[in-house]
Amino acid sequence: MDRFWGRDGHGQQFSKGGLHVSDQKPHRGLNGDVLHPFRHSTGHSAKMRIAEITFGYKSRAFRGDIIAHSVLDCTMSGIGLKLHRMGLLAVSALAFLQPPAHAQLTIEITGAGANRIPVAIADFGGEANASRVVTSVVRGDLERSGVFKMIDTGGVAMTETSNPAYPEWKSRGADALAAGSIGSSDDGRQEARFRLYDVNKQAVLGGSAFVTSKAMLRAAGHRIADMIYEKLTGEPGVFSTRVAYVLRVSAVRYELHIADADGQNAQVALISKEPIISPSWSPDGGRLAYVSFENKKPVVYVHSLASGKRVVVANFKGSNSAPAWSPDGRKLAVVLSKDGGSQIFTVNADGSGAQRLTNSNAIDTEPNFSPDGQFVYFTSDRGGSPQIYRIGVGGGEAQRVSFEGSYNVTPRLSPDGKSMAFISRREGGFRLSVMDLASRQVQILTDSHKDESPTFSPNGRMILIATEMGGRGVLSAVSIDGRIKQRLSITAGDVREPAWGPFNK
Repeated sequence: MDRFWGRDGHGQQFSKGGLHVSDQKPHRGLNGDVLHPFRHSTGHSAKMRIAEITFGYKSRAFRGDIIAHSVLDCTMSGIGLKLHRMGLLAVSALAFLQPPAHAQLTIEITGAGANRIPVAIADFGGEANASRVVTSVVRGDLERSGVFKMIDTGGVAMTETSNPAYPEWKSRGADALAAGSIGSSDDGRQEARFRLYDVNKQAVLGGSAFVTSKAMLRAAGHRIADMIYEKLTGEPGVFSTRVAYVLRVSAVRYELHIADADGQNAQVALISKEPIISPSWSPDGGRLAYVSFENKKPVVYVHSLASGKRVVVANFKGSNSAPAWSPDGRKLAVVLSKDGGSQIFTVNADGSGAQRLTNSNAIDTEPNFSPDGQFVYFTSDRGGSPQIYRIGVGGGEAQRVSFEGSYNVTPRLSPDGKSMAFISRREGGFRLSVMDLASRQVQILTDSHKDESPTFSPNGRMILIATEMGGRGVLSAVSIDGRIKQRLSITAGDVREPAWGPFNK
């Protein structure tokens, strides 16, 4: 049986009229080989680290995208089977799904920037309850970013029309001050307004007014926080973006969640007894590609978040895995074993036009497009150990990218294409690293031992990973310089397989 890397996955089931998947134990691969019960670093032996590659090391499943002949036997039942036979699996649209019954993601700050900007967010005026929600969201976003030092306002309330007492705010230590209000418009909707002030220069830095609704008050707070972040740092904020991740509630329940960047407003996109892994956002944020095992082997799907429908885009003989979108959203890079070994292909977003990109006798996996769409970065053992390579989108000879260390996997390019996050084996642990692609200098960003699945924030300032702490799977966000650190966890289960969505279009 061929050696493969693999990532433990998690599938899901719907609370309302969606897909229901039954659970069967994994026994044999597509070629009849008995599946090896690889253990995943968080102890999920039942949902094995499919297609592990050991490269002569102690068996430790590499948690990149799966590339396996090995499959989990599973069946579909009820409406799921009927829809599958139609070639289309319908899923309830996120707008109609119920929030998860268990807790939301909890974010804990474990490290902050060295030179934080002191900023005060006065209590917003206007409608009390609405203003309280927005004020809380803005403060929470800015504080969790690790970029700002939040100044105690002493309960002072201000609107965007108030005249700031600059000397008082300066004495409190604030360099910047934000104030605003939430009111009602004639049509019953909410009006959000705010202004940002430079305390030292006693000047208005900017502001905005926009219409929202009671149901979207948290989103309004994220939007205001984004504008404050951009005005004070020169870079766009990511508080209005979303994160996809997989929650393992129990050995027989896995949930694909989509939540706001602060972990709130989580929606369950899919629930199942079988694994779903490798979620990947389309560039427009409207679709998620992922791998599901409910059809007795890994199959790549694309899931529309607006309609809740999904389509099969890769269901060839053997394994279909590791979907990665092209920057224009027209194609996906996937890993297929239909020709015998694990190689990288590209397919159109509707599943047509499969074309082979790599041609080697090695294991090629974990593709990731460069932001300019000219290259595909990937992991391969063609040199004897797992390393990172790149190849032009038109094919040709692959070039090795990683040279430091004997185990470097899971390349993920920053949005500006200047940096590459990856997982490196150092001192017996698997740690998040980042490479400056111009100088090839590498920095280790974490001191943990079981990092995996790096994903950049859309502004390129943070990297979200899955890791393990206290025997549980959690997410960790780390700034690109390693100083700012956050931990995201859910008491109801293990969290893994993160994918940070793009800016809202």
